[in-house]
Amino acid sequence: MILHLYFARKFFWTFTLIMLVFVIILLLVDIADEVQDFPELPFSAILEIVFLNAPSANYEILPLVMILSTVALFLRLARSSELVVVRAAGRSAWRALFAPVMVAALIGIVTITLLNPIVAATSKRYNDLVAGYRGGGANVLAIASEGLWLRQGSPDGQTVIHAVRASSDVGILFTATFISFAPDGTPLHRIVAETAELKDGEWLLKNVKKWTLSGRANPEASAELLDVLSLPSALTQDRIIDSFGKPEHISLWDLPDFIAQLEQAGFSARRYAVWYQMELSRPLFLVALVLIAAAFTMRHARLSNTSMSVLTAIMLGFGLYYIRNFAQILGESGQIPIMLAAWAPPVASFLLAIGILLHMEDG
Repeated sequence: MILHLYFARKFFWTFTLIMLVFVIILLLVDIADEVQDFPELPFSAILEIVFLNAPSANYEILPLVMILSTVALFLRLARSSELVVVRAAGRSAWRALFAPVMVAALIGIVTITLLNPIVAATSKRYNDLVAGYRGGGANVLAIASEGLWLRQGSPDGQTVIHAVRASSDVGILFTATFISFAPDGTPLHRIVAETAELKDGEWLLKNVKKWTLSGRANPEASAELLDVLSLPSALTQDRIIDSFGKPEHISLWDLPDFIAQLEQAGFSARRYAVWYQMELSRPLFLVALVLIAAAFTMRHARLSNTSMSVLTAIMLGFGLYYIRNFAQILGESGQIPIMLAAWAPPVASFLLAIGILLHMEDG
């Protein structure tokens, strides 16, 4: 137990030190980038943007930090001959790996349970803040139990759109209501359509009833029934879909309810489901990276080409990381099942690491 605690403490402090180095580097780089992007903003506003973006930036590089921490730990143990002493005392390499693996698993669990909601909140705030400084405005879409709401603006005023449901690609709205307002907030028109299809620069409405709300006349008396009506719009399908928010902007704890709400509204929640499962599999993937890095670096420094072993461990870790990202893309596009996209790379990485360790240590 004392030996396990010793290795766990050394691995944790190695991980903390390397993570701190990356945090400082990313903060400095991000400050330089934001100063270039927003030269007119005061430095305090720049710092606010940078610190809001910092959790997300460091969250993404967590696998890299885990690989480097494992490599640094076992290189130090090998050069100080501590691994030789452990083996001479009758302890196998598997026993030496127990503590780093447990720490990596604990870091992964803390990451998805505690750090993930923080990253989601700060990322969302960062995007809204940057969009506000760039004049892009806030999101144009909201989903509620009664359907979905859209907002589009123009120099002539604002239009609020409500639909009971929509197609999966948000290209067609069903039972849609359009309410137009003048720039001063005065209501101008109310339009109800059976369907509203988003075309290039316009909404194409079918089976339409239109009320004119401006003036003192009875709107129902002057209502018009139209087969087809075209309304100009600056919205695009990509912009509407982006308004849902990226999966990483939603806390892991809120994702199941959000996915259910999306599906109830008639939208595809596939990319959110893939992200949710990939976050759940993150601790296993981190453990696999620790095992991969340890397999190439836990031997005595004199028995192998240390630099080549380190390079191999890092490159293999990067390769597995990009395979995992590629599987995520395939899962989001529907090419492979969600569970396969999320869990196959971590499980395969873990089995690969076990196989390499068996070959290196016992084969």
